[in-house]
Amino acid sequence: MNHIIENIQQSYLLWKEYSVIQRIEIIKDIKDNLLKNTNLYAKAITSDMGKPISQSITEVQKCAYLCDYYIENAENFLKPQHIKTKWTESYITFEPIGVLLGVMPWNFPFWQVFRFVIPNLILGNLFIVKHASNVPKSANLLESIFNSKKLKFPIYKNLSLESKFVADIIVHKHIKGVSLTGSEKAGKAVAQCAGQHLKKSVLELGGSASFIICEDADLELATSIAVNARMQNAGQSCIAAKRFLVHKNLKEKFLSTFKSKVEALKRGDKFNAETEIAEMAREDLAIELEKLVNESISLGAKVICGGKREGAFYEPTILSEVTPQMSVFREETFGPVAIVTFFETFDEAVNLSNQSDFGLGVSIFSKDVEFIKSQTYRFEEGAVYINEMLISDPHLPFGGVKNSGYGRELSQFGMYEFANIKTVVIK
Repeated sequence: MNHIIENIQQSYLLWKEYSVIQRIEIIKDIKDNLLKNTNLYAKAITSDMGKPISQSITEVQKCAYLCDYYIENAENFLKPQHIKTKWTESYITFEPIGVLLGVMPWNFPFWQVFRFVIPNLILGNLFIVKHASNVPKSANLLESIFNSKKLKFPIYKNLSLESKFVADIIVHKHIKGVSLTGSEKAGKAVAQCAGQHLKKSVLELGGSASFIICEDADLELATSIAVNARMQNAGQSCIAAKRFLVHKNLKEKFLSTFKSKVEALKRGDKFNAETEIAEMAREDLAIELEKLVNESISLGAKVICGGKREGAFYEPTILSEVTPQMSVFREETFGPVAIVTFFETFDEAVNLSNQSDFGLGVSIFSKDVEFIKSQTYRFEEGAVYINEMLISDPHLPFGGVKNSGYGRELSQFGMYEFANIKTVVIK
């Protein structure tokens, strides 16, 4: 392992001498590779973790979209910023800090890596990546994608090792920062180790996003978006809507409409382009989800549809009459289970939404957009989406508060997380 890190460090010394424009040219090659081999990469994702092939194709295409965003904007983000002061000249530069460690998850095996790597690569940093053990095909392909044939040295190295060895990488003198997307437990361990050794860390952890439907909402729009917000990727997403908070006057109509749309999802072969819902990534994950659901049912939650498991496949499920005391409300339900709680006033909806240890984002549906805009400050979240599902987009900073972690990815803000923001003063 040490010799691998040493080799990437030697590459960094070469890479940091490249201009931003030269680095962008390499990103263009990476993007072209993605578009040329989309189906190949999508099949690897589906084979690794089971998401429907259509969603895997979308994931690869989104990575190319991210590349385009930074190709177009990175030079402007990284140009020196001149500040008017008492001195003759003063300005700020944005420079790389060195080799970074990425600890990446399995649920979006390409997208999670790309949103970490691309902005930092243009900045001038290089990478050691410890990917999830259950996505080996994706991990190996990513290494080949980033190590462009136009370069005579490697800029990205995938390490296939157990999680217990992550700390050994963090403490290495050439590792200057670490970014983790994963569980709270993993985040705490990485943050502790990084902090002890004064290494910068960015953590994107779990989420239990609420999806609030106000009394005046367009219910057809809200329920159509709700299905995708909860069920895409078989519900295995940190930003998926997990807690549906619905005005009590919409109860019957919401449950009926939402149920019909959920039950209409097409189950089938994950490699079939028409399949919309497939098995979860692993059977043990489905079993854990089943236990969580059954516990809540025993406490009074009502099954509106679904609720059964077949191996790694868990039926798309809606649970109503869920209370904040139930595990499915308090914990992150990482799978195709939508929980529904009803409220009377907007104040109650805010309170219910904030009754979570997580703070990644919230979606709010209402026709009174101006009122909702005036209330966004009340939500303890990293993002508020009005009349739209919570998503990650290269144009916007992504990250959370509370137990959802700290730091930001994407946009210009994500580009600065692992930058040496250097002040230069001339008298």
